[in-house]
Amino acid sequence: MNNAPSLACHYAIVRLVPIVETEEFANVGVVLFSPQARLFAFRLLGARFGRITAFFEQLDAASCRAVMRDLREELERVAQSFRALGVDSRLPRLDVAASQALWADLLHPRESLLRFSSARVVMATDPRARLDELFSLYVERQVVPREHREHVLERSVRSLLRTARLGDRFVSATVGNDEYHARFPFVQLAPDDERPVKAIKALSLTQSDPVRIIDHGGQWIMRLHALRKRGLLPPQVLFAVDGDDQDVSVRGVARRDVIGELRALGVRVVPLLQRPALLDFAAGD
Repeated sequence: MNNAPSLACHYAIVRLVPIVETEEFANVGVVLFSPQARLFAFRLLGARFGRITAFFEQLDAASCRAVMRDLREELERVAQSFRALGVDSRLPRLDVAASQALWADLLHPRESLLRFSSARVVMATDPRARLDELFSLYVERQVVPREHREHVLERSVRSLLRTARLGDRFVSATVGNDEYHARFPFVQLAPDDERPVKAIKALSLTQSDPVRIIDHGGQWIMRLHALRKRGLLPPQVLFAVDGDDQDVSVRGVARRDVIGELRALGVRVVPLLQRPALLDFAAGD
């Protein structure tokens, strides 16, 4: 049973409004602030602007990239301001009044291509995971938050670890630093300095078409590459994947391509059904 407390999370949707007169917009990101969790975080559309440029003919991909780059820089500055108020737990307490004022100022109506929706509130036991769900719903338009496939896979891994009495070794944690980081559902920390030494990620590669398989796998390939480039990747990383190794369709080829690229980054990849291999990794030094 999960006894983690449910925390209030304030969030807003980032909207690109190229033509003010028509008030048409596209959702391009989500920002989230949870005073109880002492967390400010955001997710923004990264590189795939085809849907936006197809709808707004006066925009091109280069313009979208420039606008989103400026927004990311602005939000990074806002994140630094939140940290100075104690939002990341480095200070003894959070300056609640100042942080709420900063949040309100961020969402204040502006005359620019980028605007924020009105603030909304949602409860969550894991605010970062909820941010991912909100991004998936509002930006990626994946209206399946009731039972996301990878949540099911993660529960399977968690149950396996608990049955083998290895669950206490792993926690859900963010790996990286302020410049770049990624969240893993299972991370083992060094007992002396809490440095991530081992990470496990359940990855679904059974999407409905090869493009989705490659896109989803590519997100994690990019994250792993960025972590390794900065010396932030844990020494041992395992991805437990679903799908059929013998699938000869285009979906199977796409799946094997993703697995090959993961392994090229030094990551161990095993089928989720190969439980002994996963447990050996979890139990090993």
